[in-house]
Amino acid sequence: MDSKAIIQQLSDNAAVFEKLFTGLSKEEYLWRPAPDKWCLLEILCHLYDEEREDFRARVKHILETPDQPMPGIDPVAAVTQRNYIGWDFEKTLHDLLAERRSSIDWLRSLQAPKWDNAYQHPKVGPITASMILTNWPAHDMLHMRQILHTKFQYLQHTTGENLDYAGIW
Repeated sequence: MDSKAIIQQLSDNAAVFEKLFTGLSKEEYLWRPAPDKWCLLEILCHLYDEEREDFRARVKHILETPDQPMPGIDPVAAVTQRNYIGWDFEKTLHDLLAERRSSIDWLRSLQAPKWDNAYQHPKVGPITASMILTNWPAHDMLHMRQILHTKFQYLQHTTGENLDYAGIW
């Protein structure tokens, strides 16, 4: 695993998120493609929580205390439990980008991290620090796809135009 390249990808992804979430109207970031789908605000809030409570926290946990129980998280329930729809969009974007900078600074400060440290998950077995680190930018990419798809659907919704000329999503 090339941890420096993965950390650089996390940094690059922050710039992508900033571009994807900048300049949106309230109507656009609150619009949802279906009642059971997340709006852009909810995706943003999820990314913020995942930055702090999932990826960075879990890499740190596995590197420092792999034999200790891992705190549980429920990202899907958090959408309603934490009332994401009521969060301030601009503040949350600012906070996400600040947390990502903190994550990158922390990762770059690590001295000879033991990426092969593993936490024994009771259901899925060993989870290494390198696995969590590698899945971090992958998680970003999955949500980038989700954000772009939501924006595509919003464009179609607001214009009423058939967008098949552009290509089939």
